[in-house]
Parts: sequence; C-alpha cells; structure tokens
Amino acid sequence: MPRDTLNEVSDETLLVLYANGDPEAARLLTLRLATRVLGYATRLLSDRAEAEDVTQEAMLRLWKVAPDWRTGEAQVSTWLYRVVTNLCADLRRARVRRPGVGLDAAPEVASQVTSVVASMMEADRMAALNAGLASLPERQRQAVVLRHIEGLSNPEICVIMGLGVEAVESLTARGKRALAAVLSGRKAELGYEDEAEEAV
Repeated sequence: MPRDTLNEVSDETLLVLYANGDPEAARLLTLRLATRVLGYATRLLSDRAEAEDVTQEAMLRLWKVAPDWRTGEAQVSTWLYRVVTNLCADLRRARVRRPGVGLDAAPEVASQVTSVVASMMEADRMAALNAGLASLPERQRQAVVLRHIEGLSNPEICVIMGLGVEAVESLTARGKRALAAVLSGRKAELGYEDEAEEAV
C-alpha cells in the first residue's frame, strides 16, 4: 500500500497490515500510539524510565496479538491503554513491596517556550500537576488522566478501566476535585494569579 495512503487508514487497518507483513504499517502505528501511551504511563507512574519500559512492553504485546486481532471487537488505542493501565498497576504494586527512588524525578522543560522564565514556570507547573496526580488514589488518577489529559470519552475509559459509566464519572469528578484542592494553594507560587491580573 502506498505510504501516503497508510497515513489515512485506521489503527485497526494498520495492525492488520502489520500482521500481514507490512513493516511500514507498524512504524506508522507506533508513531501514532507510542507517544500517547508513554505520556499516560508517565503520569500514572511519575517515573519516565519505568513509563518507557511499560510503553515498550505494551507495544510488544500489541505486535504479538496482531495476528489474532479480532476486527471490530475493540479499538486498538483502547486495548493499548488497558494494557498500559494494567502494567502500571503491576509496577505500582511491586513498588510497594520494594520501594525505590526514580532517577527521572526532575521535571522536563517544555520545548516551545520563549524565555527562560517561562520555561522554568512551565516546568514548575508540570511538576506540580504530576505531584498532584501522584497524590490521588490510583483509580482516580487513571480516570482523571484518561479523561482530562488524554481526552478520551467516558465509554472509552469504561473499557480501559473495566468499569461502568457512573463509576468512571464518579472517579473522574472526585479525582478532579481532589486535584483542584491540592493545587489551589499554589496559584501564586505557580504564577497563575499574575496571569489573571494581566488579563484584567
């Protein structure tokens, strides 16, 4: 299949093409999905290195399941988020048994900022968001990240988390309230009050 045509096909079609021996389909599907699930795993684990390992393992599982993929049964991205969710939960349980210190605790600097001050402020905001997310119970964190950061719909989140719509809505609402409470006392420190004053 021509390269420009591959860019327009669905994730499921790319997976089937890969299963039939098309390496370009695998490359395109990896470009589409790996960055998204890496961001999701990083937010759940608060450890970039572990998140990279989870992403790699999840993609390997996707390639293994490709020949047996049942078309129309699930979205590829939803299946992949479910795998990442389970792998992250396994890692978090393992951490409880053997706590350790992550090497990637420092926040990453945003890539498209215009000044050092803006860069530092954005890094502080991301660190505060990640710390706030890390303070939430695991299921609330998953729901908030999937809904408000990954932008998934409630039905997609239901499939990923194995819950009903009401449970997802409840987890998301409680998680969002808890996150707002954690971050509310830090507005001035993170520079949000200055921005509100400038807008007036």
